Amino acid sequence: MSTVQMLRAWSPWGAVAGLARRQRGWSQVAEIERRGPALHSLSAADLLGRASDLRHRAWRQEPLPRLLPEAYALVGESIRRATGFTLHAVQLLGGITLAEGAIAQMQTGEGKTLTALLPAFLRALSGQGCHVVTVNDYLSQRDAQLASRVLEPLGLTVGWVAPEQDNEQRRQAYLQDVTYGTAREIGFDFLRDRLRQAGSLGHATADPGSAAPVQRDLHFALVDEADNVLIDDAKTPLIIALPRPHDEAAQALFRWSVRAAQSLELSRDFTLEPHGRAAQLTEAGCLRLIRTHKPQPLEGLDLERIYRQVERALAAQHGFQLDHQYVVTDGKLAIVDESTGRIMDGRKWQEGLHQAIEAKERLEFSQSTRTAAKITVQSFFRLYRHLAGMTGTAATAQREFAGDYGLPVARIPTHRPSQRVEYPPRLFATAQAKRQALAEAVEHWLAAGRAVLLGTSSVAASEALAAELRARNITCELLNCRAHDREAAIISEAGQPGRVTIATNMAGRGTDIHVHPEVLQAGGLHVVATEMHASRRIDLQLLGRTARQGEPGSCQFFLSLEDELLETLAPGPARRLRDRGQREASTTGEISARWLPVFRRLQSTLETRHRRQRRDLLKYERQRRKACDQIGFDPWLDVLESQ
Repeated sequence: MSTVQMLRAWSPWGAVAGLARRQRGWSQVAEIERRGPALHSLSAADLLGRASDLRHRAWRQEPLPRLLPEAYALVGESIRRATGFTLHAVQLLGGITLAEGAIAQMQTGEGKTLTALLPAFLRALSGQGCHVVTVNDYLSQRDAQLASRVLEPLGLTVGWVAPEQDNEQRRQAYLQDVTYGTAREIGFDFLRDRLRQAGSLGHATADPGSAAPVQRDLHFALVDEADNVLIDDAKTPLIIALPRPHDEAAQALFRWSVRAAQSLELSRDFTLEPHGRAAQLTEAGCLRLIRTHKPQPLEGLDLERIYRQVERALAAQHGFQLDHQYVVTDGKLAIVDESTGRIMDGRKWQEGLHQAIEAKERLEFSQSTRTAAKITVQSFFRLYRHLAGMTGTAATAQREFAGDYGLPVARIPTHRPSQRVEYPPRLFATAQAKRQALAEAVEHWLAAGRAVLLGTSSVAASEALAAELRARNITCELLNCRAHDREAAIISEAGQPGRVTIATNMAGRGTDIHVHPEVLQAGGLHVVATEMHASRRIDLQLLGRTARQGEPGSCQFFLSLEDELLETLAPGPARRLRDRGQREASTTGEISARWLPVFRRLQSTLETRHRRQRRDLLKYERQRRKACDQIGFDPWLDVLESQ
């Protein structure tokens, strides 16, 4: 595809849309490419001098669009010298989109890491700092090291923040022109700075360390995997908590509540929200608890406190499953991020839910805490003066990006046409029938010389499928949060001939599988999504692991009426649906593709529900911030609790 064809295919949305903007993008790319060859013969000192001139122009507040062609040409030349790689036109187009404050939808393998260096350099010229937000600490360090090789010859400094760094190391990292880090690290530094600031005023929750903040003002953030950070994690609270010892009554309440919850009857004594993540006692349930015998430490406890903890125990019982939402490792409870399949180190559920699950699993109770400061990911990134992001799956959330963040979405064409083959989905009445059919399909793909990646939604599902394959003497590698220490080794071999890899969402977003030439010759990596997730973007991330950069590859869905997605239905309708499916199933358990709309509707319903929850939370936080501002309280510090 020629540069002109690619630019005409550029399909922005919202504020970036329109013929005039597309034509300007085309002319800017052409101008950058025109300037490039003249830079090849410059010495390192001359290249640095050109970059220094740009920096002085930025300090004089010359508009960024006038600096952009020269800036991007310089970065492109520095990338060529550091890596031997010449940026494609689509990468330049992506960089232009990001500089304008938008979400660039760039497909997997299109070079987002190098593309990010373009707006990072341009925005950092003013000396106000630029944060590049990655999805994990490993990528922060890796990408920062690459950025150093490219940007330091142009006179900019690069740093990264990591969990093990002390305050002074973090302060130095933020003083660099470009700083890499995760949303978690950067967000927590923001909260710690608020606590330090409050401490200088005598606030009770002050950090006893240095009062000097580690961060500068929040000027510009470029967010990688923006839909995961800004949409999927939007409701996630970043919380700094202070320890609060359990008293005897609290521990007794945690244990008693789990036993009491097991004696209650759904509908009569309590109701559940979809997915069972929250419960509410009925009047009959409250009366039953009043009559239930309680141990001596609970005597005199406020009834409302007892009711709330029983509701948390009900949620723990019905909405949270071992090896799905959490795992137990070395006797400790660890939360699993359902969108990435990874353990969320250091995270705990709040308000007694964590202890309710520990009581259910008969674990030792973790330290109880009280909140000192908190902010949601959504609210934090709205504090930046300028924001942009990259992802391969932004289109399905484009209205939310525009409405909640003011960020339009621009679809960036691929450098080479996609060769991905999408096979029709196969549907089954039961999970067992699906696993058996999957095993037969895997044997077929292996015989054809392919490599196969099977994506599952949970640790339990991945282990059940691995057991089915191994029972048929099919060798497979299992990648879930229990095997995180072997992740790099497993992924490095996943594209080899005859390789079968079963993985949770760990093998989705951000995973780069290199496919062996023999496998490419046979048709490439074959990816199977063994369930639909609550968000279509998670499915698309998994399917995007194959057919990268114009390579051959294929993908397919295998679904069953016992998949987790159908658990969002009420028990009655779900049971009737499964019974009807079993009556209509073939002798192998397969059912007609006309059942597919059921899955699509459920997925769409969940996406709408989650979108509404995010919007409601944003509205609440806006109101809370306004109220705190009016009375002179910091909206991110839990002032009332701490006092």
